[in-house]
Amino acid sequence: MSEFIIREIREEDLDQVVKINMISLKEHYPLQFWKDHLYLWGRIFLVAEVNSKIVGYVMTRIERGFGFLKRDLRRLGHIVSIAVHPDYRRRGIGYALMVEVLKRMKELYNADEAYLEVRVSNTPAIKLYEKLGFKKVKIIRYYYADGEDAYLMAKEL
Repeated sequence: MSEFIIREIREEDLDQVVKINMISLKEHYPLQFWKDHLYLWGRIFLVAEVNSKIVGYVMTRIERGFGFLKRDLRRLGHIVSIAVHPDYRRRGIGYALMVEVLKRMKELYNADEAYLEVRVSNTPAIKLYEKLGFKKVKIIRYYYADGEDAYLMAKEL
């Protein structure tokens, strides 16, 4: 097994990140969406690298709004998208990306809570998030373009 490193994204990484998204997930974004997150939230848009090759990413942002765990005004870390290339799964890369980004959300942006949406059918991802301390807060009906529901999951930071 090759060792991996977790680091902040750089602009030249975007093509590889978008390719991982395209082969790993059904949800895709316009290039400008990726760029906006890189420029605005680059300290919490992380990649995993093996031998100079990007093999995974987590794209996040900080929002202000009512919390899902405590219904008061909070700083919320939103995990927008996370994926690991299929050839590099089951090696702890997704877990490591999440641990680092959650730590950075708290330390760099003083986020109170982190949240994400996940397909109700994505059992491996749900298990990963539960291992990290996320709780299922609610079901969002027809969240995805294909009509599948999502769990909204959240955790205190």
